[in-house]
Parts: sequence; C-alpha cells; structure tokens
Amino acid sequence: MLMKKFDKSDIDVSLLGFGCWGIGKSEWKGGEDAESKKALIKAMENGINFFDTALAYGRGHSERLLGETEKEFGKQVFIASKIPSKKLEWPAANNSTLEESFPKGYIIEKTEQSLRNLKRDFIDLMQFHVWNDKWTENDDWKEAVEKLKKEGKVKFWGISINDHQPENGIEAGKTGLINSFQVIFNIFDQKPADYLFPFSKKHNISIIARVPFDEGALTGNIIHTSTFPSGDFRNDYFRGTRKIDVQERVNRIWKDVKDNADSMAEAALRFTISFDAVTTVIPGMRSKKNLMANIKSIEKGTLPKSLIEKLKVHKWNKNFYE
Repeated sequence: MLMKKFDKSDIDVSLLGFGCWGIGKSEWKGGEDAESKKALIKAMENGINFFDTALAYGRGHSERLLGETEKEFGKQVFIASKIPSKKLEWPAANNSTLEESFPKGYIIEKTEQSLRNLKRDFIDLMQFHVWNDKWTENDDWKEAVEKLKKEGKVKFWGISINDHQPENGIEAGKTGLINSFQVIFNIFDQKPADYLFPFSKKHNISIIARVPFDEGALTGNIIHTSTFPSGDFRNDYFRGTRKIDVQERVNRIWKDVKDNADSMAEAALRFTISFDAVTTVIPGMRSKKNLMANIKSIEKGTLPKSLIEKLKVHKWNKNFYE
C-alpha cells in the first residue's frame, strides 16, 4: 500500500483510506455488520491504516464497529472521527454561531463519547464535522483543542469542510491548530485544486479527499433506471432528472478516460490521487469486492498529466445535497 506523511508528523498513512459512513447503517441502507467487518479486516490486512468515521454515522454505530474490528485485528490503525454540530446541521448555516454549534464543553463531551465508542484512550484525528470560518477568532474551540491535545486524548485536529465550500476553513488553517482538511474532491468538483490545495501544501496541512465517486455517480453504475432501498439518502440525492444528467455526463467522461482505465470507478479514484496535495482518499467500501477493486486502482497510480488537464472540461457546478 502506498503511504504518505500526515501533516508535519512522522506518521505514515495509507494513500487509500476507508470511509466509514456506509457502515453506520443509517443514511446508507443495505449494509450488514458481518460483511462490513470482513471488509474492514481485509483492508487492514492489505495495509490500509487510515479509517474515517464520525459520531453521527449511525449515532455511533460506525465508531463502535470500527473500534471492535481494530481490537479483533490486534494492531492499532489511524482513526479519524468527527464531532457533529450541536445543532446537527450539515452544512453549518451562515448565521449559526460557535456558541450554538461547538461550545467548549460540548467539544470535550463529544470527544469523550467517541473515545468510549471506539474503546480507545486517544483519537488520532478529531475533526469538526462542519465549519464556518467566521468562528475562527472565537477562543472556545481553540481552548478545547489545546486541552484535549494536552491530555493526550486527541493527537491531531482537522476540519471536514462544508459540501462544495472548499475555501471555508482556510482562516482556521492559518491558526496553526488545524492539521487536516477533509473536502469533497472528484472529477465533477475540482474546485479544491484552485486554492485550498496550494494553501495546504504551503502550510503542511493534509488533505483528505472525500466522495471520490460522488456518492456513486462516478462509478458508472448510476443510470436512469437505478433504484435504492427505502430510506437510503441516495433516493433524494439522485432525485428528479439527476440520474439522467449523471448518466449523460459520465458517458462523456468515459470517452476521455477509457484508454487509461479499465473502469469508470478506477478513473475516478486515480484522478483524486493525481494531485500531490492529497494525503489520502476515503471511498466508502462495505464489501471486500469493492475494497479489492479500489486497492487495485490505487496500485495503478496517477493518471497522465495530459488527461488530468483534459478532464477539467467535466467540472460540474452542482450541489445534490441541497
């Protein structure tokens, strides 16, 4: 497994990480714990050591399942989790205050809850699950961050940047307290490469690329007749004519990438690692089949620079989460 340094540390993390939203059994339907644990174990056996979860994924279910699996595996991995806004809003509303969203006591309380779920004494990386850069000057979050680091309960801190707002976190990054940015980055949403990536490289802040497949759109499996289980968030994400729009756009992308990749999913994943600023990419992987396919894709390495340039035409200014 290809490895990269995390932030300014001497810790190596796997270029392919494991996104644990799908194993939370809440918004993503159809997952089974037994199969999820097999995929987690297989990932660890294949050298993946970066696992991204959150307290909000299944109300702690994802954290608990990951913690149990780590214990069964018998070797410590790098675990990243997230504190949800006290208002439980995604993204953070522009008029939300830090006092309403992340008061000091709440940050500490929720970190302790995640530690119990994971059955750990410390969390490698704790992230704010949403953010508003207007909060940067407020000292409450800084005091909580410094307290938890001093107590050894959190090693590193990061921000999971609001959907499609790649610059909403840069002010916090200037404080020196932020070690990573988690951001949507894929063939459709290439905006982070414009300003966030150069900023992060300059300040040695790691980039965690999330949603590399755009919730499945960039796998090539979403067509106009696709259906999802009842209660699955993708029913809303791909509502109306969105599936048709996705299918047409992905077909055009495939024409550009087919000579360099065996599948659309492979091309999408290799696109994200073709940018040096990216430390790790975290697709969701609930089955061993998808896990092994993603490992194979990563092993093929980056896409040609000429192709990366060509793919700029496929940028799509959308927000299906709305």
